[in-house]
Amino acid sequence: MTARVAIMTGGTGALGQSVTSRLLSAGVTVCIPYAVPAELDALRARLGAGASLHAERIDVTEEAAVAGFVRSVVGAHGRVDILVNGVGGFAGGDLASTSLAEWDRMLNLNLRSAVIGCRAVLPAMTAAGFGRIVNISSRAVVPPLGGFIGYTVAKAAIITLTQALAREVARGITVNAVLPSTMDTPANRQAMPDADRSSWVSTDAVAEVIAYLASDAAGMVSGATIPV
Repeated sequence: MTARVAIMTGGTGALGQSVTSRLLSAGVTVCIPYAVPAELDALRARLGAGASLHAERIDVTEEAAVAGFVRSVVGAHGRVDILVNGVGGFAGGDLASTSLAEWDRMLNLNLRSAVIGCRAVLPAMTAAGFGRIVNISSRAVVPPLGGFIGYTVAKAAIITLTQALAREVARGITVNAVLPSTMDTPANRQAMPDADRSSWVSTDAVAEVIAYLASDAAGMVSGATIPV
């Protein structure tokens, strides 16, 4: 993947940091739209002084902002080859207890951001005849579970988006989704301090799958939903 250019939304999160590190190690230029400066500082500290990131503070749920970011990436690097839609969020609650505001938040973070990201990069990918789009869904929504219905519906929609878009894109562009099970992250450890973590998946393991789907070698894989 040397000389490829990737946009990694959610690149400052727990999974995003692992994916960013993995892509950088493969020679990819990684461009990150971020929201919280302290999280970007933490990522830079993890990567070390030698890491070169293209980072801009934007809201990935706003189409104009994302379109501007993609233009900035193409202007700086001449291309965009890879999009990893890593922005997301979780909220518990059944149908009766989940407010419409919470529904909107789950759909915006998990689905709208991915739709906007795909729309923004596809013109450049189509013109180049090459592209890799990797979306993040969840193993918990196959089959759908109750108790966190807003999250479930949004992440299930990511699977449908992936499969439908894979049929729409031009030859040379692939669209796939990764479905992590419970990941071993600081947030999950804090939320579930007494849980058995023996079956939790590491963010580095998920990043390996994402890196493969983003690679030239995965050119014949499209429309796949891969549980990890």
